[in-house]
Amino acid sequence: MKKARDLFFLTTSYRTLHKTPNSSNSTVTATFYQTMQLSDHDSSSSQRYSFNPTLNWNPQLHNYFIKAYGSDHFSRISSALTRPSRYSCIRVNTLCSNSDDVIEKLRLIVKQSLNGGDIEGGDDVVNPLKECLDLDSGPFMKCRIPGLDYVVFVWGSGPHRVDYGNVAPKEVIVSRKCAEAVLRGAQVYIPGIMACSAHVEKGDTVAVSVAIEQQGSDGGWSSGMTRGITLQGSETDPYYLERNGLYIGQGTAMLSRAGMFRVTEGLGVDMKDRVYELHSFHNVLEGEIFLQNLPSIIAAHALDPQMGERILDMCAAPGGKTTAIAILMKDKGEVIATDRSHNKVLDIQKLAAELGLSCIKAFKLDACKSVSLRNDIDTSIDTCHNNATNDVKNQVSSNLQVEKMPPLGTESFKTETLEENGKGEKIHGGAYPSKAEIRKSMRRARNGPGRNQSGGGRVDSLKGFNPDSFDRVLLDAPCSALGLRPRLFAGEDTIESLRSHAKYQRRMFDQAVQLVRPGGVIVYSTCTINPGENEALVRYALDKYKYLSLAPQHPKIGGPGLVGSCEFPDGYVEEWLRLGEENLVQRFDPSSPLDTIGFFIAKFAVGSKDT
Repeated sequence: MKKARDLFFLTTSYRTLHKTPNSSNSTVTATFYQTMQLSDHDSSSSQRYSFNPTLNWNPQLHNYFIKAYGSDHFSRISSALTRPSRYSCIRVNTLCSNSDDVIEKLRLIVKQSLNGGDIEGGDDVVNPLKECLDLDSGPFMKCRIPGLDYVVFVWGSGPHRVDYGNVAPKEVIVSRKCAEAVLRGAQVYIPGIMACSAHVEKGDTVAVSVAIEQQGSDGGWSSGMTRGITLQGSETDPYYLERNGLYIGQGTAMLSRAGMFRVTEGLGVDMKDRVYELHSFHNVLEGEIFLQNLPSIIAAHALDPQMGERILDMCAAPGGKTTAIAILMKDKGEVIATDRSHNKVLDIQKLAAELGLSCIKAFKLDACKSVSLRNDIDTSIDTCHNNATNDVKNQVSSNLQVEKMPPLGTESFKTETLEENGKGEKIHGGAYPSKAEIRKSMRRARNGPGRNQSGGGRVDSLKGFNPDSFDRVLLDAPCSALGLRPRLFAGEDTIESLRSHAKYQRRMFDQAVQLVRPGGVIVYSTCTINPGENEALVRYALDKYKYLSLAPQHPKIGGPGLVGSCEFPDGYVEEWLRLGEENLVQRFDPSSPLDTIGFFIAKFAVGSKDT
């Protein structure tokens, strides 16, 4: 049923693919605290029931970004961050398929579901990636960037005007994170629902709006709502005014109001009419395709991995770039993927298995402790990972120091033996469970499996790698993520928090430099617009390690980096790129015609470390 629903949404999105917005976008000069706004309606009533988001930044951070980009440019960036990209990017698994076959399969799925339905209107959104779109093939188009013909673009549309009727509609308020997912094409699920109008019954049409975090008197941020609040449809409702311009569409309630707050999971609202019509690919062509942002695909290409090489992907979860690297190597070589989270390592293993990749080995390891200490070497340990194929020599045992983890329990506490009043029955004819076990089991039922209830999954924990162990290293560093879209909230980020990210990234980069051999390559990337985590890291790397140099990247479609520096009120000076270096990095601007997330890529060539 879930797969059928996702395919149905792909179909309904196709029907409205080329729907032209009924009103033009207008731009408003940003205030000190606010960014440019997108306006869909003119009247006060239609302004309320529209999608007209505004990002509120920390004042000091706002000033910092204005110094970096200029006021007008930062207003455009901030506005672009509040909306999703108008297309999805699919990476085809070329080891088992190709882009032409994938396009044909997707086209047939849509055609069979449509039964000859018509496409509405046309879409004249300017994007250099969108050339000669063939309407006979639907919204699907092969990427024309040299070397990326295995990438397929699936075009959506928006913003659209949604007709909520002439009277105040029944309403469901969702959390900000839920709304951001809905804008990307998801449905409204029960955990994301915060409040609901009174007398909502199953099958009712409801408007969906967003509860954005507000700053309290204690300086903290929250939506100010307790889950289960009943809306009365008046200005006395919680944050009635704050929801102006934050309506993301309407749909059909799948449960009554009482039902929505009685259960803990499941579909809450089936979205029918959206501000942005994008596509869901959940459970569609599993193993053949992977949904991934275009800059992330280009980051893997910039690394330029070769068959037979030994590659390290630090901070690899959830494994998108890891698998992209392995496919570029045709699954011939060795790709080591690490992450500090046990469950995230399991996610990498699961994705590699889904895509049929055998050259990937995933381990638990803190990226800041990636280089092994000399007294940690234990060559007697068999890593039990001799599944590398294609006659490539497995060098794991001589370079990895593996700490074996005990098997995890595969059998969870039997929640079905618990009565509603919390009393337990005997388990498997044994002793009665304790109250602590009962409480733990009930929490597990609500929150899902934790580390020790991972369905029997296990991972190996590393003590580190020897220096100069890898031909190439990808460091897609944990960052402030200020380039991800859509983003409806940015209030918690401060100068201090961004500096903290930058310090952490430098520690990880120091580890990467030690692990790559002379003559090797390091690719550093982030999904943030913050120069302190991008250009400032490049400056730090080039100044500290004289044997590093910026290397050209292919393909090169991102814009230049930022040149100069920024002085902060506390006297700290943040150095960025110097003249001549800006075109050797790629900066993806969310406000550019490419319509991507905000992203940054730098590629370093490693010279002789003896100099």
